[in-house]
Amino acid sequence: MKKALVLLSGGQDSTTCLFWAKANFDTIEAIGFDYGQRHKLELELAAQNAKEAGIPFYVTKVSMLTDIVPNALTSQTIDVEEVVGEGSAPNTLVEGRNMIFITYAGVYAKSKGINNLVMGVGQTDYSNYPDCRDEFIQSAKQTLSLALDYQMEIYTPLMWKSKAETWQLADELGVVDIIKNKTLTCYNGVIADGCGNCPACKLRNKGWQEYVNSKG
Repeated sequence: MKKALVLLSGGQDSTTCLFWAKANFDTIEAIGFDYGQRHKLELELAAQNAKEAGIPFYVTKVSMLTDIVPNALTSQTIDVEEVVGEGSAPNTLVEGRNMIFITYAGVYAKSKGINNLVMGVGQTDYSNYPDCRDEFIQSAKQTLSLALDYQMEIYTPLMWKSKAETWQLADELGVVDIIKNKTLTCYNGVIADGCGNCPACKLRNKGWQEYVNSKG
């Protein structure tokens, strides 16, 4: 029996991957991380969507990120940058976040007899987040397997997809309405279409328009 653990944030990408995993594995669980993010609503949406999908959802705390990595996603006093310089990482970057999440998820997965992690990271619509690159994921998979002495696979269904193609996948999975209306991608904490001004909203909404236009 193929089992998978989905790293679920409540955003567009990880929620799409939740339903992708449901379609591709026999048994699914999901894990979320409370790392001091300013918008706890994303975890509430993750819990709701996991429940709707009939998938157990566990949340663990990773509180030290707020202490050592000041950024706009964990601080109420840092405004989200609406414009980011070319080649620069946005101030929403939480340094090392995915490495920490993968480690926690891997330990949890091993305790449950699960060998497969599923993540919503991708580098086609790259936002200068180094821990979203395929090179990092392949390295992390090897390191995690060695650290746990337990063979792990990390699936990234969106790695080479644009946002328009991510919307297409959600539609093919029959969950485009859930992704459109019940996820939080916005850095300013606005559900669904978001604030429209932050980089995450611009990327999400641009992808939606491109997908809608591609359908004629």
